[in-house]
Amino acid sequence: MSIESVRAFFQANAPDIEVIVTEASSATVALAAEAHGVEPAQIAKTICLRVGETTILIVTSGTERLNNRKFKDRFGAKPRMLDAEQVVALTSHPVGGVCPFGLPAPLPIYCDVSLRSFAVVVPAAGATNAAVHLPPDQIVALTGAEWVDLCGEERT
Repeated sequence: MSIESVRAFFQANAPDIEVIVTEASSATVALAAEAHGVEPAQIAKTICLRVGETTILIVTSGTERLNNRKFKDRFGAKPRMLDAEQVVALTSHPVGGVCPFGLPAPLPIYCDVSLRSFAVVVPAAGATNAAVHLPPDQIVALTGAEWVDLCGEERT
């Protein structure tokens, strides 16, 4: 079960972080924001993409969208979305519960700078009704993620 791999990840790496399971679904940004009492932008959505033959995870603010030009400039190719079965096979997490924690094998992880607007963000935790609350810098520290600027308009 995917949530169990996330719990095991936090138990081993950050035992002070609690996986919060809600009765209500948090499978979308709007549902997650309501379930956790935060603004939709504080939801840290994780997108599983393929770039060439490489699968990557991008964690971004819940209200942001990838900027295709920025993405292509950074990775040299257009992003390709994976279907739900591929996402589960690669992350062990269902769509709506995808997160960069408790993965069966390492994947390159990138955190968009849009997350830096918040002291605490709420990424999913391996199930469509599970999440954690933590500072964005802790996501980077725990996962070895790289900060990138892939969303919104060009920043100067």
